[in-house]
Amino acid sequence: MGQAKIYFTVTTDLTYDQRMIRICTSLANAGYEVTLVGRKMKASLPLAAQPFLQKRLFCFFEKGKLFYAEYNIRLFFYLLFKRMDCIGAIDLDTILPGYFVSAIKKIKRVYDAHELFCEMKEIATRPAIYKAWKKIERYTVPKFVNGYTVNQPIADEFKKMYGVQYEVIRNIALLREINSPEKKEKFILYQGAVNEGRSFETLIPAMAAVNARLIICGNGNFMQQAQQLVKEHHLEDKVIFKGKIKPDELRAITQQAYIGVTLFDDAGLSNYYSLANRFFDYLHAGIPQLCVNYPVYKEINDKYHIAALTDDISAKNLAAILNNLLVNEVEYKLMQQNCLKARAVLNWQEEEKKLLQFYKTIFKR
Repeated sequence: MGQAKIYFTVTTDLTYDQRMIRICTSLANAGYEVTLVGRKMKASLPLAAQPFLQKRLFCFFEKGKLFYAEYNIRLFFYLLFKRMDCIGAIDLDTILPGYFVSAIKKIKRVYDAHELFCEMKEIATRPAIYKAWKKIERYTVPKFVNGYTVNQPIADEFKKMYGVQYEVIRNIALLREINSPEKKEKFILYQGAVNEGRSFETLIPAMAAVNARLIICGNGNFMQQAQQLVKEHHLEDKVIFKGKIKPDELRAITQQAYIGVTLFDDAGLSNYYSLANRFFDYLHAGIPQLCVNYPVYKEINDKYHIAALTDDISAKNLAAILNNLLVNEVEYKLMQQNCLKARAVLNWQEEEKKLLQFYKTIFKR
């Protein structure tokens, strides 16, 4: 095979992108020469050493249309002058440079779809923005015949919309030894992007009736509204914002938590068909979670019973479920044991086999 060179492109700050760190590490360890290209922000931390190469592009704009335009132009010219055998575009926001450069260089291209990008709430509920991204999707995705996504319902949607047959490679945590520390405090944890559609409008008010604190680790486009909700409901002592936390520190916090939270409203199809990273992160930390009863979570939970699923994301119902998990030790311990059993089966060491086979097949063609 030789040292095939793969460039992956994201719009994230590489420090916190656990999925891409996992994917790039697996491929680098398998003998590929991997470069992950992301963005450098004013608040970016120095990059940690990884077994793959990392490059961050600085942009004057940090959000909105101008950021996407600037980043895509910078990314195009950066990639154009690099030698590579394959470009992996991660999500729709880096797909255009990936397509154009791969077409110019006549090299392989792969699409890695973390979600149904156009069906995320913040896009699906804004007609002009939806129309622009949908146009990009319709133009590019059919040209990426090779790709993978995080679950079968999303793969089925791509097949239905664009006739592409994508593999399923789930975003599952790496199996590591864990310390199950004595829980000093029964706190509830939300980790991940603080974005629209994650049910903060009901989760934060619910905390008024819950006998525990909620720790939120992450940042995103709903951060200001979430902080405002905390003020409105006088919950400054019960809802704590920690901001973005580096992966190693976050794993330690997750293991100390008592309950995890994976909530989405179903305003966008992307939420309904989601399989969030945090769902597996809680499972791997051995902590039960409160989770929406959407198809992919239900399928896993029916098999392993690791979460309290709900169809009703009202504040009253969320408070009731969280309070029950806090006091019902028998049910809690059963879920906790199930998490520890499930992580032996649902882990990145198993899932990466599909990733390595995918790229092996790509480079044989």
